[in-house]
Amino acid sequence: MRTFFILLTKELRSFFLSPVAWVVLAMFMAICGLSFSWSINILREKPQDQSIVQWTFVPVWFWLYYPFLFPLITMRLFAEEQKLGTLESLLTAPVRTWQVMLAKYFSAVIFYVVLWLPVLAYFGILTWILRGKVEIPQGALMGSYLILFITGLFHLALGSLASALTKNQIIAAILGFAFILLHFLIGVFVMQQAQDHQEFRPIMDYVAIKGHIESFASGLLDTRPMVYYTSGTLFILMLTHQVLEYRRWKS
Repeated sequence: MRTFFILLTKELRSFFLSPVAWVVLAMFMAICGLSFSWSINILREKPQDQSIVQWTFVPVWFWLYYPFLFPLITMRLFAEEQKLGTLESLLTAPVRTWQVMLAKYFSAVIFYVVLWLPVLAYFGILTWILRGKVEIPQGALMGSYLILFITGLFHLALGSLASALTKNQIIAAILGFAFILLHFLIGVFVMQQAQDHQEFRPIMDYVAIKGHIESFASGLLDTRPMVYYTSGTLFILMLTHQVLEYRRWKS
């Protein structure tokens, strides 16, 4: 474990010392700030059936930036090492492949969590300014962050796999975005089919990410998406490990 934590510290240092990471953080905070502001303005205009939490995480503008987040985080994880020729030397060092993979993956997870912390602060600031006059359902807020974390694990794994498949960061970003977009579109298709064909309903409960976030943002927790994304994350990480093992033995 000591080797793993050394590798994780190294990856975190490279993450937070990279100007790209701070640009991504600044852009994400600006976009989320605008999204939060739009949500407040909508609620000020007239009474709404949805809460401030739902208007923050469910509307269409949320899906305009959410899928792009993960390729930006993961595109450099393995692709940059392969381009510089340092991945082979790292994999042939006295460290295990899974240690290298998980160190890079968990550094991306930690950065992803850091990205969402300012958005959580927005709700606290809103409560402080309005002195509790606005209702923020805590269950819905906790559910939203829970599903964002779980889906984030899955999408970061997809981005890690894309980065392990190529030496070019741009190609890795495109591949990662394609994987995530395909998963999103499959869920949308199944949701549309479920409206007319009830036999698609059980499938929708598993694969429709849009439905999952809508459900959790309304305070309804379901263990099926949690199992689905957790098992999917483990499977994708296993594939990434096999790709890295292949490169290790090839070198």
